[in-house]
Amino acid sequence: NISFLNQGNYMEIQLWICSFFMFDFWLEFVLSDHKWKYLRNRFIFFLVSIPYLNIFSYLNLNFSSETYYFLRFIPLVRSGYALAIVVGWLSYNKISSLFISYVTMLMATVYFSSLIFFVLEHAVNPMVTRYTDALWWAFMDVTTVGSNIYAVTVTGKILSVVLAALGMMMFPIFTVYVTSLLQKFNAQDKETQKP
Repeated sequence: NISFLNQGNYMEIQLWICSFFMFDFWLEFVLSDHKWKYLRNRFIFFLVSIPYLNIFSYLNLNFSSETYYFLRFIPLVRSGYALAIVVGWLSYNKISSLFISYVTMLMATVYFSSLIFFVLEHAVNPMVTRYTDALWWAFMDVTTVGSNIYAVTVTGKILSVVLAALGMMMFPIFTVYVTSLLQKFNAQDKETQKP
């Protein structure tokens, strides 16, 4: 029950990560031929590079426990952005890149939705006693199967609709990706069988 803003190691790691991100941003900015274009394209990168948690800690700003909980999302957004960059580097073609991006976005949405659902519902919803309950709810909602846990708060109900809609959009993409791979495999198989 110690606030993460009072944990020295956590805050030091966050400061070093933000410093690395900021150094990378300014180095690329200085080396860029088109500085305004670079700023326009990388503005989100700049925003997630700012060490907000360290600034809040240095200024001794006090927030409610719910706000402290949501402040933890700032490093998660930074890591999500870095993950998107790495996924782009590791993808060898456009179809795989698109598929990996969609799966990453789907998992991130499920994770963030479960965190929000847990924070808002655990005090008022008797079916949500642990975080794993919220995670189960989010995974079952995104598959559009539904679960025995239902939302009580307005935000939880909105998240239920958003996750179901996202699931209906994402799962056909998985089918298209698998079909594309099978067609490519069959074409290669026919190519090798030719005399």
